[in-house]
Amino acid sequence: MAATDMPGVTEGLRKLDLALIVDDHPLFCDALALTLRAVAGVARVETAGRLEPAIARLDLTPAPDVVVLDLNLPDVTGLDGLIRLKAVAGAVPVVVVSSLADNRVIGAALKAGAAGFIPKHSGRDAFRAAFDALRRGEVALPDGFAFPTDPLAPASRQEEAVARLSLLTRQQARILELICEGLLNKQIAYDLSIAETTVKAHVTAIMRKLGVQSRTQAVLMAREASFASLMPEGD
Repeated sequence: MAATDMPGVTEGLRKLDLALIVDDHPLFCDALALTLRAVAGVARVETAGRLEPAIARLDLTPAPDVVVLDLNLPDVTGLDGLIRLKAVAGAVPVVVVSSLADNRVIGAALKAGAAGFIPKHSGRDAFRAAFDALRRGEVALPDGFAFPTDPLAPASRQEEAVARLSLLTRQQARILELICEGLLNKQIAYDLSIAETTVKAHVTAIMRKLGVQSRTQAVLMAREASFASLMPEGD
């Protein structure tokens, strides 16, 4: 299945010379690399086991033609990894391949800008269909996924949080992460090797984009993008 009205829609993949897989399970990375070569014609595959090395790789050339991302990484929680990666990836499509294939997770990932979602248990035909959709400039959707039937329904708190968090720049997203860890402006400035006044300016911009009045409210909004917020109690 595919859609053309989602944030992650691209102009179509003109080439697939290089793919970057972001997943902390080496055996799965190996299997996925073989799959991408076989069904998508990918010539080269690189891997990263955490988000930070993946972001660092995107600063290098040549840039990958596609990023394949697992949502559940050791150094990120929930959709934070996707949101931060999208801030760096620019026009490079990010495809989520995850075992967390609940419709709520899929929908949230697509709203956060994923170019497609492929459940980890999928067979090769599903991967082939997904990359065919990407080549057509469409968002690749897994079988059985359906968008909400009422497009006029108000956004949930989680959807609103994802939308606002997606507005942050790469540096702002990193600073928000450190705020969530409880660091003060002085500590953030030291960690990022920037002036404390620069941190203060970023914090002001972060709160404006998130529509909040305090650091505590910013942290609470960031938590709305966690997996726990996607799954109601009892799931």
